[in-house]
Amino acid sequence: MVSGNLKREMAVPMNRRTFLSSAGMVIAAQSLDAFVPAQTKQGNALPGAKADHSLRIEPCVIEIGPGVSVKTIAYNGQVPGPLLRLREGQPVTIDVTNTASDPDIVHWHGLAIDSLNDGAMEEGSPMIAAGQTHRYSFTPKPAGTRWYHTHAAAYGNLSIGTYTGQFGFFLIEGRDQPAHYDQEINLAIHHWEPSFVPMVQNMREQSANMPLTAGSDVGYKYATINSHMLAAGEPIRVKQGQRVLMRLLNASATENVVLALPGHRFNVLAMDGNPVPNPTSVEVLSLAVAERVDAVVEMNSPGVWILGSTLDKARQMGLGIVVEYAGQSGAPVWKDPAPVQWDYTQFAGSTEVSSPDETFVLTFRDIGQQHGSQFDTWTINNKSWPEIEPLMVHAGKRYRLVFRNGSGDQHPLHLHRHTFEVTRIGDKHLSGLLKDVINVMPLDTVEVDFVANNPGDTLWHCHQQLHMDYGFMQLIKYSG
Repeated sequence: MVSGNLKREMAVPMNRRTFLSSAGMVIAAQSLDAFVPAQTKQGNALPGAKADHSLRIEPCVIEIGPGVSVKTIAYNGQVPGPLLRLREGQPVTIDVTNTASDPDIVHWHGLAIDSLNDGAMEEGSPMIAAGQTHRYSFTPKPAGTRWYHTHAAAYGNLSIGTYTGQFGFFLIEGRDQPAHYDQEINLAIHHWEPSFVPMVQNMREQSANMPLTAGSDVGYKYATINSHMLAAGEPIRVKQGQRVLMRLLNASATENVVLALPGHRFNVLAMDGNPVPNPTSVEVLSLAVAERVDAVVEMNSPGVWILGSTLDKARQMGLGIVVEYAGQSGAPVWKDPAPVQWDYTQFAGSTEVSSPDETFVLTFRDIGQQHGSQFDTWTINNKSWPEIEPLMVHAGKRYRLVFRNGSGDQHPLHLHRHTFEVTRIGDKHLSGLLKDVINVMPLDTVEVDFVANNPGDTLWHCHQQLHMDYGFMQLIKYSG
């Protein structure tokens, strides 16, 4: 769907997103920040008060395998970024200093917070100019596995945006514990050294996205769980009989993943940080871009195993981590799981939910190269960001978004600042499954409901960086 390897795609029509993401527009970003009220910049803290947490956006080099180093941008020079563990309902301030060369921004993914602090420029959040510090101030909610990441545009520059190491876990602790467990492990998946791959056949061998179109896409040279390729870092060390809570995050820019741990099953307790109505034990996990799964794994199969991608080529790229039982040794073992079709409905209730107050039918398609760009443009009801009208909602009402995928690609769709309930997939009704990302398969239809309970500009978009950059976004605005 894309071709060429441009340092920066300059043929895209100029808009606020492209304007502020250009390296030469630092002054403009500083000017925009100057218009943000002091309370927003300093939060509720007294002038000069120290923030609760601090992050630095900074270039760094990380060694992901023996003799394999990648240049990237990360938070505090580490991948993933620092673990932020906060209490639900307890206000927090976070200072973010940008030491990189491009304006940037941090999105607090999955949180029900205000538009200015959400970290999306399209909603009015200010970009952080190079050399500047911005203070985010908000009350974290709801409880669960959230995460933070850059929300900057990348276009044809594959060295910025979510192609980088700018991501980290953001855990919001509530009163309820998900389940009894003996240890917890946070595992973030990422792909490195991106380039434009013209042959879809190559993508099918190494990508769980299974593209149906014949155009180009982004391919990768390496993959990691946390900061290391398979067998390059320390293994997950467990003991027989332990219950291990695994929080898994797909922090890739464009790649969906399918994972397995031979000899073990994942008891899925939460998706996107929200408890599922029907906790279910599965052999294989599917995580689209930006999705999270909390699962307890019972360690009842002693040995040395590989937790990794079900695709051979993806594991060869590094997508895996060793799980080692105490007292066990030898080469890590991989066994292919039985083929299975991922099905969200197994974790949900099956009752049909009540009718919404209003329904928006949203059809998305790839319309090819536009405005002289070498990259394909995406449309929602035949219009692309920024030339697309917002959806208008009223506070307190329930809305249904009908996502109709008219393309041959999978699309992980993300709604900012709200949680939605998945109410229908294809011809199956479901209820109680609360998420903030849903992967819509090629030529499929998915329906989700959300309550307009967080006034302010709200963005929804495809979380694949390439699709988001080229038109696949729309705002939701509150009226009245």
